[in-house]
Amino acid sequence: MTQSAPSRGWRTTPWQRVAPASIARRRLITGIAALPVATALPRSSVAATSSVDLDWHDPVRDRAIPVRLHLPATPRADVPRPPLVVFSHGLGGSRYGYSWLGSHWASHGVASLHVQHVGSDRAIWAERGNPLTLLGLMREATSEREAIDRVLDIRFAVDQLAASSFGLAVEASHFIAAGHSYGANTAMLLAGARIERPGFTAPLADRRVVGAVLISAPPFHGEGPPETILAPVRVPTLHVTATEDIIRVPGFFSDLDDRLAIFRATAGPDKTLAVYTGGSHSMFTDRLSPGGEALNRAVKHATRELALGFTERVLRGRTTQLDGWADRHAQILSRFVESPARAA
Repeated sequence: MTQSAPSRGWRTTPWQRVAPASIARRRLITGIAALPVATALPRSSVAATSSVDLDWHDPVRDRAIPVRLHLPATPRADVPRPPLVVFSHGLGGSRYGYSWLGSHWASHGVASLHVQHVGSDRAIWAERGNPLTLLGLMREATSEREAIDRVLDIRFAVDQLAASSFGLAVEASHFIAAGHSYGANTAMLLAGARIERPGFTAPLADRRVVGAVLISAPPFHGEGPPETILAPVRVPTLHVTATEDIIRVPGFFSDLDDRLAIFRATAGPDKTLAVYTGGSHSMFTDRLSPGGEALNRAVKHATRELALGFTERVLRGRTTQLDGWADRHAQILSRFVESPARAA
């Protein structure tokens, strides 16, 4: 269906819980990127879901905003209108990606809106055979203007969703911002991360954001200390990464140290970190091969469970989904740091 419509080291705290494996330390090198999304992962659901593709257009910026909305096929009796997660893809992704998370949220009564950012979506890979053209497209896709446009894409999409016929079926007055890699940067800006520029006064933070799921979050390249940038982020945050979560694309490199720095710098007291052992950066896309298929599937299974538990806690005040999570997945965990609110 298509619709057109208007301190560098780690400090152990009393609330830290660490799985047995250790984390290898690496030199901090900043970067921002993600790898393309490919083969779809079969859905894992406990209830039927549906999805709808919507093609919107922002007339102010003359910019297309394609989205895919994952919905519970049958709304839960105790939730008249499903709460909302809005997902931002990594560099070279699309609205069709991260279905392993979107369909899972929907199967448990949480709507998931996946926004495609046309300035940094899969179209850049069309020039994969021409290294110079590809590098130029990547630079444009990771420019300051595109980073801002991605945030405005999300704000527009939520506004449009609320004004559409789906606004009667989804609770869009508040939402959790989620994203992978470049999309995690977008989610952080929506949650309050502040990049200051002379003459730029438009607010990027969205007051409707009540939490953030940050998967493989890179630093804000060349923007100074993350503590300054992330000081305004006060909403609950979930940080997900892996010991081999490394970004390597022309001109950019970022590794686990960057993810840990983002977690430490996030100012809100309610934050949770999960670090898997091994893996890769792109295993969090829909592809099954990165990191090895067995680990890839295990990580996706664990992350589904953790992300759902986090959204249930933030949006509904329920905590049972998180009970015993670290114990159940200790075999693939390198480190797990619980929110103080959960560990108390």
